[in-house]
Amino acid sequence: MSDQKRVGQHQPLIPIITLIKSNFIHTQMATTLLRLSLLLLSLTHAFSELCNPQDKKVLLQIKKDLNNPYLLASWDPNTDCCDWYTITCAPKTHRINSLTIFSSTPDTNFSAQIPPSVGDLPYLETLEFHKLPNLTGPIQPTIAKLTKLKELYLSWNNLTGPVPNFLAQLTNLQIMDLSFNSLSGPIPSSLSQMPNLFSLRLDRNKLTGPIPDSFGFFKKPDIGLVLSHNQLSGPIPASLAHIKPERIDLSRNKLEGDASMLFGSNKTTQIVDVSRNLLAFDLSKVEFSTSLISIDLNHNQIYGSIPVGLTALDFLQGFNVSYNRLCGEIPQGGRLQRFDVDSYFHNKCLCGSPLPSCK
Repeated sequence: MSDQKRVGQHQPLIPIITLIKSNFIHTQMATTLLRLSLLLLSLTHAFSELCNPQDKKVLLQIKKDLNNPYLLASWDPNTDCCDWYTITCAPKTHRINSLTIFSSTPDTNFSAQIPPSVGDLPYLETLEFHKLPNLTGPIQPTIAKLTKLKELYLSWNNLTGPVPNFLAQLTNLQIMDLSFNSLSGPIPSSLSQMPNLFSLRLDRNKLTGPIPDSFGFFKKPDIGLVLSHNQLSGPIPASLAHIKPERIDLSRNKLEGDASMLFGSNKTTQIVDVSRNLLAFDLSKVEFSTSLISIDLNHNQIYGSIPVGLTALDFLQGFNVSYNRLCGEIPQGGRLQRFDVDSYFHNKCLCGSPLPSCK
């Protein structure tokens, strides 16, 4: 066979090799382009995510400490934490400023204590753990690190231990709600030193001891004060004459003696509830401000007569003096006759409408 023929026989291999090389180059280019696209997508995501990386790290630790509950299913590490449920970020800084974990129905898988890592969110202004019956243990000390905190809601849980003194370090706090837990021990007097506090709820716990005398010297004298459904004892401090709380509820405790300091013609208080205590004072000597819309004194040992001054309360919507030791005729006029017999019965010798006429 001639050299020309031998050469001819190998000629078909050249296009095949060229094709293989071409496909290999295209494959390499496609792979490179894919890698570049993925890298670009990753970089775009990194630059578009608003959440602060440190805040995100803390939130994921909180989720872990809470045993990854279904409530926090939206807390996906591959997404922007500013979009997570129960989280809000500040519009300008994008730092986490609100963490509100709550449940409308009990989550049986949610069983934990307040994570210590909540104290590592330095820009928090609102912190809420609400209606989590399996959230137990004490109020976490690291909460004292949250110096920007304005609202603290730890309510309807099963927290135990004392109301801690360190909460008084939260000088920016305006609202503190620790209601519906199993907190015990005395109320710390230091709470009255919080300069911006205007609402304090400690009701529905197991607190004991007296109401601190310092509570007559809150920096915000119109503070809302709810201490009901505890085991508080002793007299109501006379110092409470200095404050004008919008609402004061001391009901269902074991308080004794006088409560007249909660009233007064110069007060701006709207709601007073001291029912179901052991209070004993002369109601006839008490002066009432026209700002009052609800007065509940039932189930005490209050004596004297109902003052005529109560007829001047044009906005009175709630009134109950039942189960006391009051005597005399119920003053006619104002709104006193708008309340039914249940508001007056079981007294020593009260009479007049809506009760039977005086003899």
